[in-house]
Amino acid sequence: MPVTLIYTKEVSEYDFGIGHPFRGIRYKLFFNYLKGKLREGIDYQILKAQPVSDEDLLLICSKEYIDYVRNFYESAYNGEINYLVALSSNFISIDNIPGENPGNIEKAARFILGQMRLACDLIERGDYKKIFSIGGGLHHAKSSFGEGFCVYNDIAYGAKYLIEKYGYERILILDTDAHAGNGTMEYFYEDPRVLFIDIHQDPKTIYPGTGFVWQIGEGKGKGFTINCPLKPGACWDSYQYVFENVVFPITEEFNPQIIIRYGGTDPYWNDTLTSLGLTISDFKKIGEYINNLSKICNGKVIDAIASGYNDKAIAPGWLALISGLSELKIEILEPEEVPEKYYSDPVLKDTKEMVRELKKYLKKYWKCMSQWNWKA
Repeated sequence: MPVTLIYTKEVSEYDFGIGHPFRGIRYKLFFNYLKGKLREGIDYQILKAQPVSDEDLLLICSKEYIDYVRNFYESAYNGEINYLVALSSNFISIDNIPGENPGNIEKAARFILGQMRLACDLIERGDYKKIFSIGGGLHHAKSSFGEGFCVYNDIAYGAKYLIEKYGYERILILDTDAHAGNGTMEYFYEDPRVLFIDIHQDPKTIYPGTGFVWQIGEGKGKGFTINCPLKPGACWDSYQYVFENVVFPITEEFNPQIIIRYGGTDPYWNDTLTSLGLTISDFKKIGEYINNLSKICNGKVIDAIASGYNDKAIAPGWLALISGLSELKIEILEPEEVPEKYYSDPVLKDTKEMVRELKKYLKKYWKCMSQWNWKA
């Protein structure tokens, strides 16, 4: 069966305009690259989704927020934005204010959630096991506040949709974006039905300033939020250590019914907004790890890909993630010469110390975390 991508052309309108880091060109870059590597209809297929309605959005957003966002971004698209009013808003952060000539952002966001809904429906019907939502993963958005280039949180929507419509009781959300998924974390901080594991750059060094090891959930959800912050400069050795000592054992113990993974290429060593150290080949390894993890849940994965702020890395990095998860045998070259230092992890010792500290917080909630080799 060909690799299944969900992408609707309206998603390219998710573009914050001139001068903003998040531009719609990323989708053109990816699909041009994809067509040069694989054959549509043979190696991959593209499915299209419909946008969600206001009623759908109420699953994750307040009505006041939906109304404000729709009107605000429609005005911005029409060139009628009032920046003074926008800056005083209680609904969006300054980094969600578009620059000149933005796309139809709010409309595009509805299609991104529609893609997640379609992915959930197709997997639940048994039509597919692994689906990729291109443009998905707006993990900073909250129920009444948009930030971090994110308007509506499709990751939170997908998990809540699976719970509400299909009765799911154990969902793993794995966030490998360089920035901590503060919005997603907030949605499920007290919910034991969702295990949220987030591997990201140390929040003391990067937006959004959350995602510390001691943030493990509250109430019935305590222990079901797991943050794995990595020091700037962390390379594949650190990621491998976290996967093997945290992600794999806890996932096996949790026994999820499905995995929702999000993350694009912003952990790339030469990303313009982050300070991590992954290469393109490392993104393929992440995909391979998710593929191995999915054996726990009968292969069911929804994978959302959108981030990355180095245009040279977006297309090969996204395809590397897809190829690793889909077991595609294709050659993907590094788009830039990788400095030698990124092949030898300079902060692995710090990563091991972080995992030791994390296990102290989690050992009460997970049997696998109470069994620790202190020489590791």
